[in-house]
Amino acid sequence: MKKNWFYLTLMLVALAFVGCSDDEEYVEPMLDVTPNNLAGEWMLESFSNGQPVAEGSYLYMELKRKDCTFTIYNNLDSYHPATQTGAFYIETDPELGAIVRGIYDFGGGDWHHRYVVRSLTADKMVWVAMDDEQDVSVYVRAEIPEAIR
Repeated sequence: MKKNWFYLTLMLVALAFVGCSDDEEYVEPMLDVTPNNLAGEWMLESFSNGQPVAEGSYLYMELKRKDCTFTIYNNLDSYHPATQTGAFYIETDPELGAIVRGIYDFGGGDWHHRYVVRSLTADKMVWVAMDDEQDVSVYVRAEIPEAIR
């Protein structure tokens, strides 16, 4: 009987060591693509297959949950900063998943692309243009500086 208790205790200790591995990396949970989870302030970190935004350039995007509107602040396309507003929409494709598209206010037309949201965490999201898989935009949560507003 003592022999059985010894082996049982030995097995429990062995299982405790196997179950407590330090090699596992923390993986941030993916969020569903909803207006609530997209809402907030984002900064473009990189685009077009990992190219960082050039020094002195920026694109900030504020997405509002309640009415699915956006405001984009950027100086990527011109020397002078621009502010664009409009509405965004989330669609679901059975094969691709969540797709985000936008329409600019004041007859500005649609966004240049529709984007498949490849990943969304609390602090980072990756958008890939539906018509150009090389067009990958990585956004991180960041407060929009008052000077840019």
